[in-house]
Amino acid sequence: MSEASARRAAFPFSALIGQTPLQQALLLAAVDPGIGGVLVSGPRGTAKSTAARALAELLPEGQFVTLPLGASEDRLIGTLDIESALRDASVRFSPGLLAKAHRGVLYVDEVNLLPDGLVDALLDAAASGVNTVERDGVSHTHDASFVLIGTMNPEEGELRPQLTDRFGLMVELANCYEPQIRQAIVKARLAFDLDPVAFRASRAADQDAYVVRLRHARAALTRLSFDDEVHAHVSALCIAAGVDGLRADLVMLRAARALAALEQADAVTVGHVERVAESVLLHRRHDEPASQQQDGSSAQSLPSARQHASTDTASASAEADYGYLPPEPTGMTRVKGVIPLDAKKR
Repeated sequence: MSEASARRAAFPFSALIGQTPLQQALLLAAVDPGIGGVLVSGPRGTAKSTAARALAELLPEGQFVTLPLGASEDRLIGTLDIESALRDASVRFSPGLLAKAHRGVLYVDEVNLLPDGLVDALLDAAASGVNTVERDGVSHTHDASFVLIGTMNPEEGELRPQLTDRFGLMVELANCYEPQIRQAIVKARLAFDLDPVAFRASRAADQDAYVVRLRHARAALTRLSFDDEVHAHVSALCIAAGVDGLRADLVMLRAARALAALEQADAVTVGHVERVAESVLLHRRHDEPASQQQDGSSAQSLPSARQHASTDTASASAEADYGYLPPEPTGMTRVKGVIPLDAKKR
């Protein structure tokens, strides 16, 4: 490895220390990019970009593409040459970053500072695996299956809830205050900076094991299914968290399946669901469930609900009518000689 290559070498994924939740979320998104990417929130210096670069090395093409903050939509999705389409009916497409990131990692630092339209295009492609560019009635579609990793520092502003929800998984990183873990992280980083070639060689076996696990897990996805017990547990967790819509249910099932595939399990179990639930619900959980139960039960029967509704309505009417006096008849005097307006017209 040349000196320039050594400087570009990524810190090994297997050498990350104290980042187990982040490593799991990244591996799940790598097994099934349809999960929709990973949003990583944390302060500066918590190895967000280091982990993203490390993951790219484990993927088939090893592509690591960064979206700069000032990028335009054309830079992201690509451009079409309309003049050539009108002239000779041929579509000339100039690939954008989505095309370059295919089968790799698309990394967006400070995703919370990007324009909403750009984030929408990113998330659409990450979830569907394809990118479509349309200009003046001309369109081009290409594969864009990549692992989307967005990072943000919460001190610099939040991402809109509508966009946050569309990230499949989320991990919150915090500063480490465990002396032994801090020392281990610093020692590993100093060893890597001193001699990247030797450090990477010492982790080569573990790196190869990750590559093999990912390849086998991707192949096993279609063979794994969910039984009713798993479905019921996912529904219960999402209802208890008061999530909006059904995206959380879908992502949780896909993440549990990806974890089962990673572990070469024969089936997806409730245990797999439990281990991925936090990263699925972290950015979707509300303070109170969507359907609040005053008596603490999980559900009410329809007749009971109607009875309560009737009682509540009657109580509300009684409170609204408090102090109300019924109308009383008053004397009326008939006036003679008044001509209706329509009679005057006639």
